[in-house]
Amino acid sequence: MSKVIRLNQIKIKIGDNRGLEGELKRQLKLSMDDKLSFSIVRRSIDARKKPLLYYVYTLDVLEIIKRGKKIDLEKFNLSKIKNASLHENIIFEFPSAGLKNKNVSLKEADRPVVVGFGPAGMFAALMLARAGMAPIVFERGDSVDIRDKKVEHFWQTGELDAESNVQFGEGGAGTFSDGKLNTSIKDPTGRIAYVLRNFVKFGADEKILYVNKPHVGTDVLKKVVKGIREEILELGGQIHFATKVEKILVESGQVKGILTRDRQTGQLTDREASNVVFAIGHSSRDTLEMLERENFLMEAKPFACGVRIEHKQSLIDYNEYGLEDRSRFEGAKLEAADYKLTYQTNEGRGVYSFCMCPGGYVVNSSSEPGRLAVNGMSYSDRASINANSALIVTVGPDDFGHGVLDGVRFQRKLEEAAFEAGEGKIPNQLFGDFKEGKVSTSYGQVKPMTKGQSNFADLNKIMPDFMAQSLKEAIEGFGRKIKGYNTDEAILSGLESRTSSPVRILRDKDSYEASIKGFFPCGEGAGYAGGITSAAIDGIRVAEAILSKMTKE
Repeated sequence: MSKVIRLNQIKIKIGDNRGLEGELKRQLKLSMDDKLSFSIVRRSIDARKKPLLYYVYTLDVLEIIKRGKKIDLEKFNLSKIKNASLHENIIFEFPSAGLKNKNVSLKEADRPVVVGFGPAGMFAALMLARAGMAPIVFERGDSVDIRDKKVEHFWQTGELDAESNVQFGEGGAGTFSDGKLNTSIKDPTGRIAYVLRNFVKFGADEKILYVNKPHVGTDVLKKVVKGIREEILELGGQIHFATKVEKILVESGQVKGILTRDRQTGQLTDREASNVVFAIGHSSRDTLEMLERENFLMEAKPFACGVRIEHKQSLIDYNEYGLEDRSRFEGAKLEAADYKLTYQTNEGRGVYSFCMCPGGYVVNSSSEPGRLAVNGMSYSDRASINANSALIVTVGPDDFGHGVLDGVRFQRKLEEAAFEAGEGKIPNQLFGDFKEGKVSTSYGQVKPMTKGQSNFADLNKIMPDFMAQSLKEAIEGFGRKIKGYNTDEAILSGLESRTSSPVRILRDKDSYEASIKGFFPCGEGAGYAGGITSAAIDGIRVAEAILSKMTKE
């Protein structure tokens, strides 16, 4: 670790061309002839005096050279410099040297197996490959290019491939999303920055390293996941698409292997393995049923369900920037604005926005025949005329039952109702009609931006009354925070049911192993993450645990 000078609250008017270096020199009382190097840690927008807008930076000064001499940053006088402090520059590196130093010779059965190739599985496999452990990955869905074609076909025709869709396939459910990389988890070890650096390495824009709410966009994510796949293969890993894990083979409380089925041929294969990373994603319900039959320890957990709501993006931009048209702002290109909203109902129920997609689309994200779920998606340019977000209501075992898979059954019941109400298409309803319980007949000023066909329906009939009433109350409440948010012409789409896993596969907090040794539940589907970045970090931690275990054996 090295020391840097960290400066917070560096505020520059958007459109001001003075530049950060000149402002830093002014703050540090350096001359214009002095030299320095710095990095941007974070950048956000201060719009409290809109339409006067400011970028607010956190910056790390890495080096200062005065009159040709490098200055020791630890001795630099910061006592009279506002918002400046000495800071440890923590850079996380995966400890792959540990395996090499132990001279561990891998047998075929020692190669770790990774089940699922979403963010958790991808980063677990990538770390294990970099450590020389040649992981073997099994993903029930297709590679991203084949998957992309099947998803587009589904959106156009409604013909679903239940094994390769918005939920299943290379990159996981996040591939067809906004590609948000912000997370609420605390990680002082530097793993968050490490994940972001890897996204940049594989094709994401460098600004994700410092913007307040980084996103990649589904179009760029597809390139990123292919880049990760290629490195894993180059380092000796294997990736088997269209291959579903049917059973975990266990003997005397220890994983001995897995049973897989080739989706094209139907062939069953036993694969010997002593360490299995189980990163299945939150929609592999049949796999959770298999684990329950095999008596793996799991528990029901709370989650949230609701709808997607669409507004004109210009409404959200005006609320954030005070501009009727952000494209006319002089001095800098302003991104489509976002929002984050929370509400507590009179009954004490939590309602909040989730996975908000500026300039995005509402997408049919179903993965089971006869059931319908929606999600939000944006491309990297966020150029759609609409903003959409999930508005979700918290639910728990008292609402759906205390059985391990009762939450899954609750989700399925709602999705079946949504499929029936929309006649297999996304059910839409204007907010004004939702309040009155009548089916909409036409759109108002807000026109739907969807991927997948839609039909008008009464969303009140596809969810429990407590959910519908909570949403009505919350949307009216949100209208007091964002003027116009509760317009009768806002479009609601149902049903947003895949916000997180309704199940947690139990594991030890230190070893990351389940009660079955060598079995490592991982990521969002196992109940240990809530988005792309947190899932990727969980994959890294599990890979570290496997590395530590193997170097001790």
